[in-house]
Amino acid sequence: MKEADLVLTPVPQADGKIKLRPALFLRKMPGIYSDALVCGVSTQIHLCVPKFDEVVSPHDNDFLTTGLLKESLIRLGYLAVIPANKIAGSIGNISRERKRRLLHKLSEYLLHDIN
Repeated sequence: MKEADLVLTPVPQADGKIKLRPALFLRKMPGIYSDALVCGVSTQIHLCVPKFDEVVSPHDNDFLTTGLLKESLIRLGYLAVIPANKIAGSIGNISRERKRRLLHKLSEYLLHDIN
């Protein structure tokens, strides 16, 4: 498993339940535990936050490598830190360019209010 992989992992849901869901592995966290910073991936495109989240479409160059079955939303606002040993495995990966763009959006938001 590496950064930019789409993984299956237990992710907390809005109702407090934990479900095995796809997530994007954004960054390995520092420390001895190798926790992973992930963001949720959803088919609920209507949840997209414009200029922040990103839709992965079958028309995108990296769609076939993602392992996603249909158009999906990478939700940068839905972050979690997951122990590496809880990640079930990788289903695919996004392009280096998409990863860089997502990390840039997230860091810009954290450093400055982009709204």
